[in-house]
Amino acid sequence: MKRNSSQRTWFAKLPIGIRISFAVNSETSTLWLRKGDLQNMEQTDFRLEEVGVIMIGVSDLSRSLGFYCEKLGLNLQREFPGIAFLDGGSVALCLSEPTAKMRGRLPGSGEIGFSVKDVNAAYRGLEARGVTFTHGPRSLTPTHWIANFDDPDGNHLSVSGPVASSPE
Repeated sequence: MKRNSSQRTWFAKLPIGIRISFAVNSETSTLWLRKGDLQNMEQTDFRLEEVGVIMIGVSDLSRSLGFYCEKLGLNLQREFPGIAFLDGGSVALCLSEPTAKMRGRLPGSGEIGFSVKDVNAAYRGLEARGVTFTHGPRSLTPTHWIANFDDPDGNHLSVSGPVASSPE
């Protein structure tokens, strides 16, 4: 049992039907817990199950849509003033001007990775569309490769997966 900051109210996690007696300013009170009293209590079995949206801040939505849709080939799902949702497979990628304004820029704070079937083919295809890579294809493990690039706002991106073709 613990006391809140006002020191007049006591909290306890008890099974339904348990009576609590307590004293406040020399008065004795009794409290009965009913089934409905517990519906807002913390649920310890709750857990998050899947990521649905990844939101990144962008300074110019039109420029970013050009990069993500035209250069990377992602499809626009829906757009609102200052915000756009792109189809990222099982996860939507949200480009948000308000997020950039609200949070500011934290360089290197994260990276969005795109899974591909062939890192070398993705590298060549994106480079042909004008994407500038910060790091070319390289091996992470004997079977998994990665190549890195940034979007127009400096958000870090990568393509990763196996290598099925030669690097040329």
